[in-house]
Amino acid sequence: MNLVSLYKIFTQHPSIETDTRKLKSGDIFFALKGPNFNGNLFAAKAIELGAAYVVIDESQYEIPGKTILVENVLKCLQQLAAHHRQQFTIPFLAITGSNGKTTTKELTHAVLSKKFRTYTTEGNLNNHIGVPLTILKIPLNAEMAVIEMGANHPKEIESYCEIVQPTHGLITNCGKAHLEGFGSEEGVKKAKGELFTFLKQNNGCAFLMSDYDYLQKMSEGINTKINYGTKNASIEGIADINNFFLSVKINRGINPCTITTKLIGTYNLPNVLAAITIGNHFGVADEKIISAIENYTPTNSRSQLLEKGSNKFIMDAYNANPSSMQSAIENFAEMKEENKVLLLGEMAEVGEDSIGEHQSILKLIEKTAWKDVILVGEKFSNQNFHFNYFKTVQLANEWLQQKKHEHTVFLVKGSRSVQMEKIIENL
Repeated sequence: MNLVSLYKIFTQHPSIETDTRKLKSGDIFFALKGPNFNGNLFAAKAIELGAAYVVIDESQYEIPGKTILVENVLKCLQQLAAHHRQQFTIPFLAITGSNGKTTTKELTHAVLSKKFRTYTTEGNLNNHIGVPLTILKIPLNAEMAVIEMGANHPKEIESYCEIVQPTHGLITNCGKAHLEGFGSEEGVKKAKGELFTFLKQNNGCAFLMSDYDYLQKMSEGINTKINYGTKNASIEGIADINNFFLSVKINRGINPCTITTKLIGTYNLPNVLAAITIGNHFGVADEKIISAIENYTPTNSRSQLLEKGSNKFIMDAYNANPSSMQSAIENFAEMKEENKVLLLGEMAEVGEDSIGEHQSILKLIEKTAWKDVILVGEKFSNQNFHFNYFKTVQLANEWLQQKKHEHTVFLVKGSRSVQMEKIIENL
């Protein structure tokens, strides 16, 4: 079956699913394959559950009238998404970067939704499967699309740009993230810069944090650039922490005001300024921008505040890399609170210098007097330190239950693989 014919079927059944556990009647099931699974095996099951069609790439699983045989299911999914994208003439904003992608995306979506029918990436479905699935969920009456792009190796962002065809783009920052795949910070810049290369070649518009000189250099050749930051920008603002939450004082670009967010950490300043700048660029009224940002509540352990009894937990545990870990610890150290405890999980995908990067974090921790420090994960085990150490989150949780902290503030941070959110269960 050719792509045009498949797209016609998609217009009649515009709901794609790749997991039979989430399948709804009338969906098209794409039988993806991976190192440890083969979706073709579930073709018959998907049809039993009500799938309108199943896209497969192994002929032995064909069911006449119900399966669509293609050469490669994943490539077919991506090609279908690219074809769907071509049906739109609306702005498509792509967001990538080492840290802050999802928060920036969520804030931007909240702001743009005040004026436009805006569709965006759900959660962090920002990879080779998530990006096409996101595109295919955008209805033809959409007025704006915000697409998050993650990457852990070169040429990945480039491949997503071919599908998304962004008209606008933003790189939040380039730091020490996924060094295992990128090799170095320069490798990160080159890989994330693939978005700017696309914008340059296609007369796109870039939004830039003016404080980061490297972004200015990376964006050379892009004709339309809009800056935000603490200085030398179209939208300027400074950060202040008040009562745990970040406040942003805007002094240029929109009506001077102070925006009180529900985000924790001054490292969220660029994320807030980006959303303001994008909203302003697309004509969202100042008061609606402010309302959207002030009412945005973070979830899923991203700059989130939880309270249990007399204790407070700053949940920043969705992911961690050397750059974000440093920012979170430094921000926590500056908070004028007593009884502060660090609950830190190891950092994954750090690369060859994993020992050195974890040692750097330990040296940073030692600069501040904490009530307690709890480290979790094997990557901390080879270090020399005097802090509490546990191999697993479960063991750390058991220790915390015995300690019975009261009137304490905790920072919870670690890579996704550690699942640091479980450290506060049953407390």
